[in-house]
Amino acid sequence: MRVLIVEDEARLAQNLAAALREAGSFAVDHAPDGIEGELLAKQGCYDAIILDLMLPGQTGQSLLRRLRAADDPTPVLILTAREGAESVIELLNAGADDYLSKPFDLGELMARVKALIRRGKGAAHPVFRFADVELNTLEQIVRRNGRLLDLSPTEYRILEYLMHRPRVIVSRKELLEHLYDYNWEHHSNVIEAHISNLRRKLDEGTDGSLIETLRHRGYRLTAQSPVE
Repeated sequence: MRVLIVEDEARLAQNLAAALREAGSFAVDHAPDGIEGELLAKQGCYDAIILDLMLPGQTGQSLLRRLRAADDPTPVLILTAREGAESVIELLNAGADDYLSKPFDLGELMARVKALIRRGKGAAHPVFRFADVELNTLEQIVRRNGRLLDLSPTEYRILEYLMHRPRVIVSRKELLEHLYDYNWEHHSNVIEAHISNLRRKLDEGTDGSLIETLRHRGYRLTAQSPVE
């Protein structure tokens, strides 16, 4: 999944980005102020935004209101030093999906971000199932018909993204946008190579392929896809 961090404290932002990347499921972009944060949020394709309230340029609350006014539904987790029920109510009314008070535990933050992403995609449970494939987002393990699959981090992330959208066509561009951060050089043949390896591991010992390639359109999970 791809996450945007809007935070002006450089060390905190670096720690957050490192923790999310090390978790294995996230590509991360960072904006140091509210102006750049809004530009990235409107240009990029994010599964969640981690937003500090006290920012140079414009406040996090102002940025949040502008995103919601533009009908941007991206889940937003607010980082705040504010206390009190009135402040929390104000944030939720502005369009925040969740909040954490500083200081906070990194493990709790990652758990909340994952929960927001699941809910944003209509999946409240951390275990996804499609046909005979089971993907556990907490343990980051995949089984097909009970057999544990040895996937690379990128193969896992591709499958997790597709499992969020069973039977929906996902383009190479969309996969690239969600798998890699803003500064990565996008080459579609990289996706093709990872898809090929993932398909081989998924389909070993079976009669069909779960991942269908649609020429010039992208990929989708389907229970009745022919082997290519």
